[in-house]
Amino acid sequence: MTSRPDHASSAPACRTCEKTSCSASQRRPDEGDADFVDRQKLESRLCRIRHKIVVLSGKGGVGKSTVAVNLAVALMMAGRRVGLLDVDIHGPSIPTMLGLEGYTIGGSDGEIAPADVDGLKVISVGLFLPSQDDAVIWRGPLKMGAIKQFLKDVAWGDLDFLVIDCPPGTGDEPLSVCQLIGRLDGAVIVTTPQKVAAVDVRKSITFCHQLHVPVLGVVENMSGFACPTCGEVTPIFCSGGGRHIATDMRVPFLGAIPIDPQIAEACDSGQAFVRRYAASPTAALMHAIIQPIAALFATPSTSETATSQRPSS
Repeated sequence: MTSRPDHASSAPACRTCEKTSCSASQRRPDEGDADFVDRQKLESRLCRIRHKIVVLSGKGGVGKSTVAVNLAVALMMAGRRVGLLDVDIHGPSIPTMLGLEGYTIGGSDGEIAPADVDGLKVISVGLFLPSQDDAVIWRGPLKMGAIKQFLKDVAWGDLDFLVIDCPPGTGDEPLSVCQLIGRLDGAVIVTTPQKVAAVDVRKSITFCHQLHVPVLGVVENMSGFACPTCGEVTPIFCSGGGRHIATDMRVPFLGAIPIDPQIAEACDSGQAFVRRYAASPTAALMHAIIQPIAALFATPSTSETATSQRPSS
């Protein structure tokens, strides 16, 4: 049996900071050497990421990934260091939305180098598939293992925000994210106005409450149609479902995004809408939705804090 170092319970976890109170500095009961080192490596990545935000939806097809991409890019445009983690294992769409189809992932020394999109660091299982037609046929343990590797082995570096795009529902992927990260800074929940989608928002909010994840707010996507000629928004479906659920469950309502043909065009061309059509009325609505989130975490940059916390050489 491999001997355990006597100082394992009091030494700094990963040399990223000097906090001996860090959970990674303490070996858990019955935790083996390999598991302890593995957990320290995960914590050493996470402690360099100031804020972790998860994007959820109760129902598929509501535009959750579109919101996640534009949230990440808008934060980056505001001068923040941002990473985007796609944990939709079975239906990864982030590579298409950011023009990363065919991108080859690199890395060295046991680290995975994330894709870089104008400063935005991106990882998705879709970047590892030889063909877009390949299906990922995994059960829970394999999915959790992949998510753990994305958090632990990707060279995220110092980030102000990590935006995590989860698949719809409250299953393996969002649960694994919550368990592995331990403390998320909040969740953005995306819905469409119809009752069939809005009803499932309740489940996502309940999921957050049960796992002690703060709900940053609800976004109602596809809320009316924005005319590409005059910009007037015309209701197509019923409206207000997201606002009603948010009010009823006492969580913030962040705002509504209309159906805009330019959003689809931007996604299909591999560019973030909020950047490509920055001057459009719909982009202004997106920035208004994102502004309260950025304001909640208006703190010094990660790079400044990490530098001040690291031991002097």
